[in-house]
Formats: sequence, C-alpha cells, structure tokens
Amino acid sequence: MSSLLTNTSAMTALQTLQSTNKNLATTQNRIATGERVSTASDNAAYWSIATGMKAQSGALSAVKDSLGFGAAVVDTAVTGLEEGIKLAEQIMQKYVAREQDGVDTAAIDAEIVELKAQMVSIATSSDFEGQNLISAGGAAVNIVSSYTAAGGVTTVTVAAYDLEGESATMLDAASSQTALDAMRAAAATMGASKARIDSQLEFTGKLMDAIDRGVGVLVDADMNAESARLSALQTQQQLGIQALSIANQNSQSILSLFR
Repeated sequence: MSSLLTNTSAMTALQTLQSTNKNLATTQNRIATGERVSTASDNAAYWSIATGMKAQSGALSAVKDSLGFGAAVVDTAVTGLEEGIKLAEQIMQKYVAREQDGVDTAAIDAEIVELKAQMVSIATSSDFEGQNLISAGGAAVNIVSSYTAAGGVTTVTVAAYDLEGESATMLDAASSQTALDAMRAAAATMGASKARIDSQLEFTGKLMDAIDRGVGVLVDADMNAESARLSALQTQQQLGIQALSIANQNSQSILSLFR
C-alpha cells in the first residue's frame, strides 16, 4: 500500500542512516583520541579501572622524581666521603712519618693542617640543592621510595655523617685510624643506600611501563581495525543517503497516479 502520510521506506532508511552516523561518530572519536574507552559511558568498568591505574601511574611518577633527587643527594655525599677518605689516609701517613726522628715536624704539621682544611672544604661543598649528608649541620634525608593505594607512601632514610667533625678527631696515627675506619663504615652504609635507591628507581620505571601497558589494553583503540571500520561506515553512510533519497522519491511517484 502506498501512503502519502506514512513513508515506511523513508523511515527505515532514516533509522539506518542515523545508526550509521552514530557508529561513524564513535569511530571518528576513537581515531581522534586513540582510545576506545575515553569516557565512562563507553565502558564504565574499564574506564573506572583505567582511571585508577592512571592515578597510580601519576603517583609513581612523583616517586620516581623523589628517588632521582634522593639518588643525587646520596651520590654527592658518597663522592665527597670517598675523597675525604683519601685525605684521611694521607693524614694518617703524615702522623706516622712525624714519629721518625730527624724529620721536619713543623712542615708535616703544616701539611696536616692543610689536609684537614681540605676535608672540611669537601664536607661543606658536598651539597645538592641544600641537602648535605656529610657536613657538620647535615641531617638525615627521607626519600619517598614507593606508593600503593593500599599501603600509602614508603620512605627510605639515609643517615648523615659528620665528616667535618670527624677531621677534628684526627690528632695522631691511632685516632686517625679510628676516624678512617668510621669514614669507611659510613661510606659503605651510604653506598648500600644508593644501590637500594638506584634499584628502586629502575623498578619504579618498569612498574610505570607495566601500568601504562595495562591501561592500553583496556582503553586503547586498535587503529588498524578502526581504519577499516571507518571506510566501511563511510560507504554505508553514502548508501544510506542514497536509500533515503530513493525512499523519498516514492512520494513523488504517487502524484503520477493523479495525472
């Protein structure tokens, strides 16, 4: 039955075209954003998980920055302490040489004074952005090492060592040996802390990569598939427009019945 008021073919063609346009808009959005789940309405479960994982990745980025800063502070201190140990060894040698009869003790004492002054200079200059672990006023530094939603923030504490004050205790060969042993122990402790920080820094980077891959699996669009879908939908859209045009022409054919 042909009806002038109700064009069933046009209605069907219009619904099909509207559906095609909707799918085409979705595909174009995926291509533009690179995501198949960009809003909660796309997939509420995946969007919620991905949002939480992105937040964790952001927190880990801050952890990575903290570890990098902490590694630089400790590395600066270890470098200064190693140089201080070399000077302490020279001081101890001078004290031993001073015990030999006939040597110029005044000259040796002058050398010792200069070596101690150099130790103090190294201690005070081993500073990184206001953080100094081996000066007289140095304090322990707390470094954020990890973060989890359940456990919160975890920190690593690196103790300070007063290299500047230690130089003042070197009064003879025996006390110099004691101070040297203390310096070596402090350097070993800081070195172990630096190794831990470096390891945690590497792990944090890998963990961030793993989280990003997990988010990608949930929300990233397959661009190859979307490209093929775009071509198909564009073809469907053109055919839908033609179908709607043909359906609308049916009303015009009714006029020929009255001529």
